[in-house]
Amino acid sequence: SKMTVKAVKMPCTAPNVYTKVPDGGWGWTIAFAFFFVEALTYGIIKSFGVFFNDLMESFDETNSRISWIISICVFVQTFTAPLSTVLSNRFGHRFVVMAGGVLISTGMVTASFARNVVDMYVTIGVISGLGYCLSFLPTVTILSQYFDKRRSLVTAVASTGECFAVFSFAPAITALKEQIGWRYSLLSVGVLQLSIVICGSLLRPIIIKEQEEVKAQPPEEPTETKYMLENEQTRTSIESIDSGVEITTSPSNVPGKTKAEPKSEEPKEHVQILVENNSTPPEPKTKLLDFSVMRDYSFICYALFGLFATLGFFAPSLYIIPLSLSLGIGKDHSAYILSAMAIAEVFGRISAGWVLNKKPIRKIYIELICVVLLSVALFAFPFASEFWGLMTCSIFFGFMLGTVAGTHIPLLAEDDVVGIAKMSSAAGVYVFIQSLAGLAGPPLAGVLVDTTQNYSSAFYSCAAGMVLGAVFLSLVRPCKAGLCHRQQQRAEESAAEVVPDLPDDFIEMDIGKAENSGKGCDGV
Repeated sequence: SKMTVKAVKMPCTAPNVYTKVPDGGWGWTIAFAFFFVEALTYGIIKSFGVFFNDLMESFDETNSRISWIISICVFVQTFTAPLSTVLSNRFGHRFVVMAGGVLISTGMVTASFARNVVDMYVTIGVISGLGYCLSFLPTVTILSQYFDKRRSLVTAVASTGECFAVFSFAPAITALKEQIGWRYSLLSVGVLQLSIVICGSLLRPIIIKEQEEVKAQPPEEPTETKYMLENEQTRTSIESIDSGVEITTSPSNVPGKTKAEPKSEEPKEHVQILVENNSTPPEPKTKLLDFSVMRDYSFICYALFGLFATLGFFAPSLYIIPLSLSLGIGKDHSAYILSAMAIAEVFGRISAGWVLNKKPIRKIYIELICVVLLSVALFAFPFASEFWGLMTCSIFFGFMLGTVAGTHIPLLAEDDVVGIAKMSSAAGVYVFIQSLAGLAGPPLAGVLVDTTQNYSSAFYSCAAGMVLGAVFLSLVRPCKAGLCHRQQQRAEESAAEVVPDLPDDFIEMDIGKAENSGKGCDGV
């Protein structure tokens, strides 16, 4: 019977079983859940700046000490990525995301009762930061497993939830603060983030079982009957099913010559095929965290790309408003610049997903072009001297940022990097390496600004990191091609060593021996 892609109907809590990657099906529900998880994680993080002035006034702290709340949160979120991978492989993506939603909500609600900034470091920085990691990474990982041909487009579109959240949450929270104060507003945000638990409950695991098409045997003719018929025709008896090579003869049925005909070996082959098809091989034990990706040079280059490129992801959104204010641009116009950057990022994410969804295309090269253009956008910021110049740079940067930010993690599933089989472990290690730049990037830019008294130096440092990231990204494909070539050579060498050189007359020699043996028996 012809196999279909239809999932096996099971209870809602059971995994979806497919014969191949569905490229849809329940994956659309996963994409819907990922949209809201993205909005309630990164969307809230990027909108948290609306609380900065209130926290500075309430706790009588400086801007730098308040900014460490988000820095610690982002660091914990990325640093604990391997833990998220281990827990997902051990307990499943659904449970881990739901637990992450509880942690996020608990940390945010508790932070609304904080008495000083240190309490904020613990509640939002550590507790919510861990929850962000447990919620985001497993969701994007399982989404990639449900799609193959449409993976880039679906992931890019679903990731726009972060951008739409910035549009809606920032003004909504600002209006809410004027009515009930920042503490109750923070409490409301924490309660809203509890809906991540609902999104996590939708993450049904997926199992791909590739089934081979086996030719059905005639039911009316059992194997034993076939053997008996063949034995009657050849006047021989087979000692057992496994000993099809040994042939015994009785004194009354001795032919003139007894040869090992090819037909007499068919039962043995047939039995072996049946055993192989009917036996179920033991499933390999799933590793909680597969560090073998660290031996893959292509992954190492890609991880270094993520490390240096992360330097340019957050700094522009942090320093664009101070840069515009230093150029004499008003606060209202500065806010427009940031909004324009977020809008352009939406179009960048969707455009990148649409382009990467085209076949045939080498996705790693498209990503490299986007990273190079993103470096150009960062270098252009210091040359802007008025409102429209900054607006142009922000739109260009936002668009290019969307092309890279929405695709750099899903690209791990491509064969040019590690492939879908190892994506879960690779994503954990990759995001963990990114955490180093996420923690060191903003303070490094701040030190340069304090030293030079010029905000342009922050953008130069981000651009330099992005250029280094582009260099390592350009090495991913050559490293992968070289690794595959070396593996093929080793396989050919090992095959040449195992298979011995047999003479051309090997079969004739064996047949001659059989004939001589038959003549000896006749003489007796």
